[in-house]
Amino acid sequence: MRTGGGGGEQQALLRQILGWRVAASIAWSVLLLPLCTAVFISISSIDLFHPIQWISNSFNDWYTSYVIFCILLMSVVILIISIFNVEFYAVVPSIPCSRLALLGKIIHPRQVIHSVVHAIMGMLVAWCAAVMTKGKFQFLALPCTASESLDGAVQHMCLNEYHLFLLLSGAFMGYNYSLLYLVNNMNYLPFPVIQQYKYLRFRRSLPLLVKRSCVESLYFVRNVCVAYYFFGYIPRAWISTTMDLNTDSKLHPLDTLTGLLDLSLLYHTWLCGIFLLITWHIAWLLFKIYATEAHHFPVQPTFAEETDQCLPKILNSNPPLLIKFLALQDLMLLSQYSPARRQEVFSLSQPGGHPHNWTAISKECLNLLSDLTQKLIMQQEAAATNGRVKQLSAGELGRSLSSSAAVTEEIAFQTQRSNVVSKTHMPSLVKSSLLPLKALSTSDLGSSFGSPFSSPPLNHKAGILDLNSPWHGSVQSPHVMRRGPKLWTSGSDQQMNGSHPASFPVISVARIGSEAIQPSFIYTWLQNKQEQVRNFLSKRVLIMYFFSKHPEASIQAVFSDTQMHIWALEGLSRLVAASFTEDRFGVVQTTLPAILNTLLTLQEVVDKHFKLPHASSKPPRISGSLMDTSYKTLRFALRASLKTAIYRITTTFGEHLNAVQVSPEHKKRLQQFLEFKE
Repeated sequence: MRTGGGGGEQQALLRQILGWRVAASIAWSVLLLPLCTAVFISISSIDLFHPIQWISNSFNDWYTSYVIFCILLMSVVILIISIFNVEFYAVVPSIPCSRLALLGKIIHPRQVIHSVVHAIMGMLVAWCAAVMTKGKFQFLALPCTASESLDGAVQHMCLNEYHLFLLLSGAFMGYNYSLLYLVNNMNYLPFPVIQQYKYLRFRRSLPLLVKRSCVESLYFVRNVCVAYYFFGYIPRAWISTTMDLNTDSKLHPLDTLTGLLDLSLLYHTWLCGIFLLITWHIAWLLFKIYATEAHHFPVQPTFAEETDQCLPKILNSNPPLLIKFLALQDLMLLSQYSPARRQEVFSLSQPGGHPHNWTAISKECLNLLSDLTQKLIMQQEAAATNGRVKQLSAGELGRSLSSSAAVTEEIAFQTQRSNVVSKTHMPSLVKSSLLPLKALSTSDLGSSFGSPFSSPPLNHKAGILDLNSPWHGSVQSPHVMRRGPKLWTSGSDQQMNGSHPASFPVISVARIGSEAIQPSFIYTWLQNKQEQVRNFLSKRVLIMYFFSKHPEASIQAVFSDTQMHIWALEGLSRLVAASFTEDRFGVVQTTLPAILNTLLTLQEVVDKHFKLPHASSKPPRISGSLMDTSYKTLRFALRASLKTAIYRITTTFGEHLNAVQVSPEHKKRLQQFLEFKE
């Protein structure tokens, strides 16, 4: 679904960019509809023993009034389907981490409306297919073959169950299409890695589209037959009673094995499903192709009213996600293929001589990469503690606060006495991860400290160092993870380690301990009951079946929006590499230390992620399919892009990077890249 903020100007820009793309995709879908209809009519009336007559009858049927009416009706259906494609699109896939989350998405009111409308549209397409097929499928009511009335002059009308079966099949297929649309993330808009013409992208996907529609229709026919065998008598009896139609006793009912094994019925139901899926998939595919087409944003405005549409302005605002993705894609393309536009990025403002364009672009890219670093640290903290935090009672909480305050005062006293604070003991990763964090208010700090749902990542965010965290320690080696020093160390520990307690910056929590309010008895009792209920439910297999989280899905959800970070990496690194020869004013050199620190810190965090227990080190094999599943391998693309970006900078600048001011740990890591040892 569409997310993202933006003011009126950004929404107007979205309508301006997306409006003509939606209109063009709908127009082409409607224009291709007569061709699909002609192919359907020809195949549905195929007669290999009389080919000339078959071709002649097909040509005659193309121009009949009921076929033209069906094409107009299906054009309205395509329009409605396209509107739902526009309303439900997303550039960040929604990945449910548990079966309960998937069930919640299915019964969500928006999804229910989506499914009901698609079922109705599927029934309309099936009615058009039945009318164009003619024969025994054309009408819902037919004259009875044997009248059961005593008066032979009165002709009774009987229910045509073949027509009813096609209508119900269309509704069933439309509903299943809606479910697969949700489950397979068909609303996700994957941006192409290689830019191609729209026609080439459509032609490449057309064979996959036809193949998938044929195979999917076979499964739909199987499921329809099973459902009609058990429940087919319900709609048949209701339609017969409502429309006062009799049942023809000369014909076998279709809710029996004999009735369902009619090859003509199965063949035409399969063709109806193919016709429905191909027309809907074409509308969906054309919308994806048009919506993800690259858009060029001006770097500098030509006129004053174009300021809000410039690339630096859009990147530093809060536009809809589609606009932000298009802007980052344009940044990646200009950094790679457009020397003239790169000069606009490196240019200085007149008057004043300030690098506003480069400052805005580099700032947003660094913010995106820093946010990703923080998110990965929090995810890895949660994985290290298995997502659970030990609940403390009132007495334990008070004692822990008082002991923490006392120990903090003692360490603060020792620090003042030594008057030496060694920053080298604090890992570069922790330092870089804590610096960008915004200071929280006292209420936020207190709530995260005392909340029963608080977690180590939240403690990091509040500025409290979690000493049991795997991130509190040096992470310079990708193969060794060391724990940080404890606040107090026994004599035996010192003898075993052979070292003295290391000093590092301490965030005082004495005031928090003195002002902490002891939890009430009711609060403690509720927490104990909550833990008992959780333990009871965790032992029930059916409950855990729905509530248990899939590790791979959880990891995919963390990296679901990584495509824009990959573009930020590529765009930023290519601009830095190009500045070596194209930056006449040296505007990039002022931010080069921050860029290198951000990239190297992110490199450490990404390497740490791939060493988690449930993290796969190899990307899964993705076969050629119509449904895009590239979001499942975004973390591997991020790792490759990150390493390529650092190598792109180091190979361009070479030994000049030794003069850049970075931390000693990052300098060692940078030297490994310079020596091609990473």
